[in-house]
Amino acid sequence: MNAPLPAAALPSADERTQRRAQVVAELAPLLPPHALLSRGEDTVPYECDGLTAYRQQPLVVVLPETEDQVAAVLRACDRLGVPVVARGAGTGLSGGALPHALGVTLSLAKFNRILKVDVLARTATVQCGVRNLAISEAAAPYGLYYAPDPSSQIACTIGGNVAENSGGVHCLKYGLTIHNVLRVRGYTGQGEAVEFGSEALDAAGLDLMSVLVGSEGMLAVITEVTVKLVPKPLLARCIMASFDDIRQAGDAVANVIAAGIIPAGLEMMDKPMTAAVEDFVHAGYDLNAQAILLCESDGTPEEVAEEIGRMLDVLAGSGASRMEVSKDEAQRLRFWSGRKNAFPASGRISPDYMCMDSTIPRKRLADILLAIGEMEKKYGLRCANVFHAGDGNLHPLILFDANDPDQLHRCELFGADILETSVAMGGSVTGEHGVGVEKLSSMCVQFSDAEREQMLAVKHAFDPAGLLNPGKVIPTLVRCAEYGRMHVKRGLLPFADIPRF
Repeated sequence: MNAPLPAAALPSADERTQRRAQVVAELAPLLPPHALLSRGEDTVPYECDGLTAYRQQPLVVVLPETEDQVAAVLRACDRLGVPVVARGAGTGLSGGALPHALGVTLSLAKFNRILKVDVLARTATVQCGVRNLAISEAAAPYGLYYAPDPSSQIACTIGGNVAENSGGVHCLKYGLTIHNVLRVRGYTGQGEAVEFGSEALDAAGLDLMSVLVGSEGMLAVITEVTVKLVPKPLLARCIMASFDDIRQAGDAVANVIAAGIIPAGLEMMDKPMTAAVEDFVHAGYDLNAQAILLCESDGTPEEVAEEIGRMLDVLAGSGASRMEVSKDEAQRLRFWSGRKNAFPASGRISPDYMCMDSTIPRKRLADILLAIGEMEKKYGLRCANVFHAGDGNLHPLILFDANDPDQLHRCELFGADILETSVAMGGSVTGEHGVGVEKLSSMCVQFSDAEREQMLAVKHAFDPAGLLNPGKVIPTLVRCAEYGRMHVKRGLLPFADIPRF
């Protein structure tokens, strides 16, 4: 992790002024006056996404209202050689929507219409700026909903979910965005309309939609999405299980899956996180536990009763010190309100936090938690942990003060250590938040030079001019070489020597 643009790489004020005038002159005839923002005070709100540690004011912000305007803006930027960064709600946590110093930020906030809910096909076709939760609200009268539910679902947009391949607390049973999207429409960097996938069960040709989902705005600008809808379960109940030992809690997760149970949700929080959350939302969490698990079952009443019983047996056999099953829907929602408010709760106990997003094998959950505890001592910073435990997706929140450069630096080192330790344990540097700029250098650790070159080749095939969200996700060979020297200087193993299990 490191700041995306060193001071030496930043353009001068004169360069920005000249370039801005050129871009505004080119774009002004294509958009209504209110859809083109170029004054500093108007573009400040777009200087970062949910990763607030890094900021950069865009040269210009455009807010198109039609697909024709999107295409025209992209064609104009292509002619000028101007980078374009697409932006949804700005809730991303890895800097994927961080503006380019000499580029255009393309806000798709006005693409917020639900175009069709097909009850028979159980699909919804929506514009990219529709909020995740709004899809479920529109489908609710028909007994349907959209399953992926990121914690930011009240605000995040479906276009951003597609760009990041977002998940949520119910992704273990219902899958990530990629498993719930049928068709994606958008535009290339040259302004050409493209469509991936199909409303049918399969699409002809190569499965390029799987390449596009999770590509973080580097391959195309998404404008329209068709998603799957699923029936609302008749009943859902949630177990809150307390553990006096972190290793027992981690092992319990693996034991539930090993028993052949796929819960609707399986989340884990450590003691610092439960304390922060309980003070914020009063969810009824056990503040004496070293870790708690939230294990949910949904389906028919008979299915839920049977699965809850099996999970209680497994959790008890794994050493749970206390177990409580939600008595009604209100209590179940309270249990989940704590988990879904973990991030804002952390904001109440620290000036800033940086939320990491790595994955590890489920059997290593306790190992990574204990390792993070040692890192807290090493870097002199606190860390509260919350996990999509069922699929091994970690969300450690490193608490720091961004106004203190030394704390920010230590936070960056702490985060990189978590990511690299995750890789060493057989995991990955990202699960659902994307790479953006936050994990750019850590990609050097997980992937070889040849693998990263292949990734760049895919980007070049979609975006030969390299203007869509440049400088994100895929580090260059030069960057990795420099990071490798820093890595060894810090007394860490060369990348090639990092053990993988």
